[in-house]
Amino acid sequence: MAKTQRIISSKDPVYLDGPKPRMNELGFAWEIFKQFIHGFRTMHFVGPCITVFGSARFDETHKYYIASREFGKRIAAMGMTTLTGGGPGVMEAANRGAFENGGQSVGCNIQLPFEQHANPYVHHSLTLNYFFIRKVILVKYSYAFIIMPGGFGTMDEFFETLTLVQTKTINDFPIVLYGKEYFQPLMDYIEFMAKEGTISPEDMKLVLLTDDMDQAMTHIQTYVQSNYQVKKRRRLWWLFEKR
Repeated sequence: MAKTQRIISSKDPVYLDGPKPRMNELGFAWEIFKQFIHGFRTMHFVGPCITVFGSARFDETHKYYIASREFGKRIAAMGMTTLTGGGPGVMEAANRGAFENGGQSVGCNIQLPFEQHANPYVHHSLTLNYFFIRKVILVKYSYAFIIMPGGFGTMDEFFETLTLVQTKTINDFPIVLYGKEYFQPLMDYIEFMAKEGTISPEDMKLVLLTDDMDQAMTHIQTYVQSNYQVKKRRRLWWLFEKR
């Protein structure tokens, strides 16, 4: 049974709706702070993670659901935690693959008026109000990123992660695009960007596009083993961290 922490406010602030009274702005800042602290406390002991991004709309018969489930299984075999947005589709599949094969599985969900609901294949779950907090959590605790086919949200997560790596805001963590049929037009446009000089030719090396799951996992495993020696974090009684 997943341990679910529901992090929601009693009021839903419209935080992109211009200036508000100062007390409202202070309350909004406090709400953000609380959600970050709960997220940090939940995630502190679950890593190291690999984040899988992708569509919430694929059912279990879809080829990308099946592939995502296999990725979760292989991440578990590496001894790493599978981290997703916690919803259905690709997210459920990756969590399910880890959950069913003895791996740690974590979901970082978002409150939406449609589409999104928490999947049952997680050991730890967060539910957040704001996309920007969710994206920080999904990136902060990961050593690699697997991008499965998806919609606007997946593209947002892909390009934000890619921008953070490109600008050295985070380390050169591996970014894998899985699904040539789906992503090749996007990669063609990124090549066009390089030709136009809006990105550097070297930036093309930041992404691996593949249909080969073995290649994807070897790419990730080689990087992680070459750059990191992960140690377990001690729980501190004086911070009320349960053993």
